[in-house]
Amino acid sequence: MALVRVHNFSVSLDGFGAGAGQTLDTPFGHAGMRLMTWAAATRTFRAMGMPGEGDGSFGVDEGFAGNWGPGIGAEIMGRNKFGPQRGAWENEEWKGWWGDDPVFHTPVVVLTHHPRPVLEMDGGTTFHFVDADPATALEQARALAGDLDVRIGGGVSTVRQFLEADLIDHMHIVLVPIVLGRGERLWDRLEGLEQRFDIEATPSPSGVTHLIFTRRPRS
Repeated sequence: MALVRVHNFSVSLDGFGAGAGQTLDTPFGHAGMRLMTWAAATRTFRAMGMPGEGDGSFGVDEGFAGNWGPGIGAEIMGRNKFGPQRGAWENEEWKGWWGDDPVFHTPVVVLTHHPRPVLEMDGGTTFHFVDADPATALEQARALAGDLDVRIGGGVSTVRQFLEADLIDHMHIVLVPIVLGRGERLWDRLEGLEQRFDIEATPSPSGVTHLIFTRRPRS
């Protein structure tokens, strides 16, 4: 069966995957871009539009970052990753942070309590806005992905909900050596999570540590 995967998901030393106070100008809240500094030097993120000089590196960080796209047929993301609006849509003019040609190039299921019509973008990205629990959303994403894998793209609460539901097979967490103090924590209510996964750690010269969680066989 196709896998459910998480890639390039950064958390601080104190477990926060996003800072407090997300706005249009600060997608990661008060954390700014500190959680993603490691990614800025990689070829994968430069190709997705992250600023920097040159095409990016081929180093350790790129070795992990580049696994983001191959084999993915659909993504699931939360409303907060799609945009900073809350509650009912004031209008449907907002089309995400990524411009007319988003980086996904696959169907994307956006979890929201306020569905809206399917949004077709350039490059093959289509946003499907659904009000669904993780299992139901995954069923829809699998149908859209065909035989390919489904990526859980974030934000923090979305990844946590899929972990709580024990629906994730592979997870790449990037431990970033900063302390945020506030924001949205990934590990809340996940005591004993390590018993479900085989975990490998790879340190990078950039200062981050790449953690790979591989789901152990279910009993």
